Amino acid sequence: MQTIHVKPDNLDERNTEFPQTPLDQPVFLNSLPKSGSHLLRNIIRMFVPVEHQYNADFIQFANLKRHVAAFDGPPAKLSWGHLFFADISAATTGGARRILLVRDPYDWVLAMARFMLSDEFSGDLDILKKAPLTAEELMNVVIFGLPRQSPGLHETFLFNAVAWLGTGEYLVRFEELRDAVKNLDSDESEAYFAKLLEACGITIPDDWRERVRIGADPEQSGTARQNLTMRGVNIPDTLPQAQRDIVDLVSPRLRTILGYAQ
Repeated sequence: MQTIHVKPDNLDERNTEFPQTPLDQPVFLNSLPKSGSHLLRNIIRMFVPVEHQYNADFIQFANLKRHVAAFDGPPAKLSWGHLFFADISAATTGGARRILLVRDPYDWVLAMARFMLSDEFSGDLDILKKAPLTAEELMNVVIFGLPRQSPGLHETFLFNAVAWLGTGEYLVRFEELRDAVKNLDSDESEAYFAKLLEACGITIPDDWRERVRIGADPEQSGTARQNLTMRGVNIPDTLPQAQRDIVDLVSPRLRTILGYAQ
């Protein structure tokens, strides 16, 4: 069993600084693990009344039946999770506006490797923090997974991302979200967040920039890279060419279908 340790944020309190409008339809923020889930969630939380946010848990296939209330109403609720595609997943979330967050597979390998080595992550894979593995070996573990413990890159992307494509979801790429946050004063950023909020059924308010700044503050995310307490080997900033070639071999056309390659 895997456990994620994060510090609580104060976004519920900050949320009350702004006028909030109830949702007219449930919104489900579905994300690939380690793709900027907290960044997207925390931003959208600043546009939805706290009492209409379903924060009991990150919704996943294993606990979906315990959290169907996230998709019942009224009131319509904002919820989030890492939900892989299946008939029951599609049926349960079918009445919600579904936002799908993904990340470049090359960078995902690095993010997962860092997270596995951090104090914020614990469980069956803790042995990796003490094992005499090189950074390259750990990256290959992420790509291929561990039998009966952790799925590899292909399975993770296939069921948590690719299988949802073409089902009416609104696709968000982490890199584009990150860039829009970095350039909040630009017209491009305003257009980006107007479309994202529209996909959530939210009309962009005049104070959207301040709300995004608060929600996107790394201090509000215990799993942001700069907040991880690292152990073991150093993971590079760029995926080595050998591991890029392996990703492309293991899951050909994955980056293309997600919009990261021609």
